[in-house]
Amino acid sequence: MDVVRLRPRSPALAPFISSMGYLEGTFPHRRERVLPTGTAQLLVNLDEDVLSSAPDGLAPTRTSGAALQGPDSRSAVTDTAHQRAVLWVSFRPGGAAPFFPGLAATRDRLVPLDALWGHRGATLRERLLAAGTPDAMRKVVESALLAAAEPPRPDRALAVAVAALHQGTSVSEAADRLGWTPKRLTRRFSAQVGLAPKVFARVRRFQRLLSAAASARTRGDWARLAAECGYHDQAHMIHDFHAFAAQSPTAYAPRSAEEPNHVPFLQFDDSPPTR
Repeated sequence: MDVVRLRPRSPALAPFISSMGYLEGTFPHRRERVLPTGTAQLLVNLDEDVLSSAPDGLAPTRTSGAALQGPDSRSAVTDTAHQRAVLWVSFRPGGAAPFFPGLAATRDRLVPLDALWGHRGATLRERLLAAGTPDAMRKVVESALLAAAEPPRPDRALAVAVAALHQGTSVSEAADRLGWTPKRLTRRFSAQVGLAPKVFARVRRFQRLLSAAASARTRGDWARLAAECGYHDQAHMIHDFHAFAAQSPTAYAPRSAEEPNHVPFLQFDDSPPTR
């Protein structure tokens, strides 16, 4: 599996994008569960003109090969055949909003890019295929994003709220830091991040747990991890693990240490997702 990490060259895009890259290769497993991060991703399948996703509790979706995976609050099962050659752009929390107005409507959904960007979205995949090299593809993606929001402007208040909620601050305290009411924070946060603040905070607590679980200092010590990550007790943490990963903490086995949100189906029925 070859992964090329790309960095935005445009200073205007850096505040909005957490990572960008190109992955090429095959997987030993057909399906995997992708765990929620509370953020959005732009995905382009350069092998086939198709992408699919089956979010927990929602109808499976199959789209053309260029799509936005909206801010996620639940895990989804994906077909690794659609990752044999894929370019991705992972946005920071709220980072997708300037480029995709109405972001809240894409929550937990895989939305074809032409439905969001029209002709520019419909032709992006072909432009990337013509570009050839990862660096040339980076230029194409940056150009497309800048065309969608020129110039994109960071929201400083939103950044404060995101940081506070990620760290485990309550919604009311995060609102107090901005001099806002919780209602105002919820309205603005939901529109720009795509998730309500309480949902986002819960997802990010789970992400803190996964990060802490990768540390040699705490690996396997789930009771300690639960306390350090802000859970009431170990039972509370296990409940969230089942809600977000559909498995117990002890069964959790990610694709790699660098990809903690991708969990292969190695011990389950490996038929493709329902279309």
